[in-house]
Amino acid sequence: MQLFQILAYLLLPACIAIGYIICILVYRKKQAASEKKIKHLIEESRQDAEKIKKEAELAAKAELYQRREAFEKETQETKMELRLQEKRLSKREDNQERKMELLTKKERYIDTLSANFSVKEKKLDEKRLELEKTIEEGNKALLRISNLSREDAEKLLLSRLENELDIKCAELISKKITEAKENAEQTAISLISASIQRCAATHTAENIVSSIELPNNEMKGRIIGREGRNIRAFEKATGIDVIVDDTPGVIVLSGFDSVRREIARQSMQKLILDGRIHPTHIEEIVKETEKEIEQVIQETGKQTCFELGVHNIHQELIKLIGRLKYRTSYGQNQLQHSIEVSNLMGIIAGELKLDVPLAKRCGLLHDIGKAIGPEMEGTHAVAGADLAKRYDERPEVVNAIGGHHEETPVESVYTVLVSATDAISAGRPGARRETLEKYIKRLEKLESIATSFSGVESAYAIQAGREVRVMVCPDKTNDKAAAKMCYDIAREIEGQLEYPGEVVVTVIRETRFVEHAK
Repeated sequence: MQLFQILAYLLLPACIAIGYIICILVYRKKQAASEKKIKHLIEESRQDAEKIKKEAELAAKAELYQRREAFEKETQETKMELRLQEKRLSKREDNQERKMELLTKKERYIDTLSANFSVKEKKLDEKRLELEKTIEEGNKALLRISNLSREDAEKLLLSRLENELDIKCAELISKKITEAKENAEQTAISLISASIQRCAATHTAENIVSSIELPNNEMKGRIIGREGRNIRAFEKATGIDVIVDDTPGVIVLSGFDSVRREIARQSMQKLILDGRIHPTHIEEIVKETEKEIEQVIQETGKQTCFELGVHNIHQELIKLIGRLKYRTSYGQNQLQHSIEVSNLMGIIAGELKLDVPLAKRCGLLHDIGKAIGPEMEGTHAVAGADLAKRYDERPEVVNAIGGHHEETPVESVYTVLVSATDAISAGRPGARRETLEKYIKRLEKLESIATSFSGVESAYAIQAGREVRVMVCPDKTNDKAAAKMCYDIAREIEGQLEYPGEVVVTVIRETRFVEHAK
């Protein structure tokens, strides 16, 4: 036991020493690994730094290259521009030198001409004196030979010259009259054609009804109101009929007074947007809209007169001109028609060397009677003439208004021009339209003419009466008979109907065979 203890005491220091040595060795190994790792990291950082440095250098070089290229390009452009400017200046200097040389030559030439002129003037004066002496001597000799006094000789000479002049004037007048007769028609056609082309305008036909779109069907019930009180209040306030039918989302305003119909249309739109629809509010909205429309009418009249250059017109006439904006005739807007007639009058008057402002004034006011309404008696021409006379318009204007439909005697050339320009504006294709009744009758007549032929199954007028499609029975009519029928229908339409342009007749013969596969 003691021996074992002794060995333990001896081995313990040795184990401690060995352990210490092992620890030292492990620490050194770890330290060497750490140093190796640190060296590796340092090497990687150095490589990354060099890489970044190289990239930065490359980027800097690239940017420097780009800037150098841009600078060189800009420099080159500047040099080119300077060269061009130098060339221009050089060319300008050369031109100025040439001009100076030419001016110098012209001055020398003028000086030479002036000297020659002075010499010739002196010679001419000398010859004039010699001629006067010769004439005087000749006159004295003639007086001695003819045994006439100077006064008698002058009278005889003047008499002969007067007779010759009368003959030549008569010949010239006759020649001018003949030329005028030969060229009058062509000149008139050219003048009217040029006026029409210079004053071309688009036209839109207008209706006597206005449609109002509704946001939903509930709004239709609110417009009608309880037991129809709202719609009655609206019709009473505006004087326009409100048509409510089964058409979804739409109501129709109907009336012949275009101003009141416009007031009704705007009032209804305001009521729909506002949402408050009851009799009291309806009256307020209608009164407000009436004031707005009156202001629009006044401004429209002033603007129209300003644009046409027609000034010093009475305020009542300006108001009536503005009312023409809401007046139509056969679908043609009367304000646009009056403006067009005024412009045509100005063009034609300018070509004929007449008073252009007066002509345009006559054209603008020629249909002013249509804006008065039914309160004045007589036709629109007579009523308009009375109105113009009341507001101190010139006699030419009054006669142009009253006589452009030959209802009063023509007393001025402006009246004739108004009649012509009024016909030009109204007769332009698309300016006016037929009434609905006449239009429907014409379509029915077209179809009845086509169906009156034997072998016709049906006929349809399409394209607003510009074309008729005729369906024939294929078992009763062959191709040759169909071609002849097409020709006969066209000739029959020409003989029975009056229409603008042409009507295309198309005869269709079709045979179909149908079988069912079972």
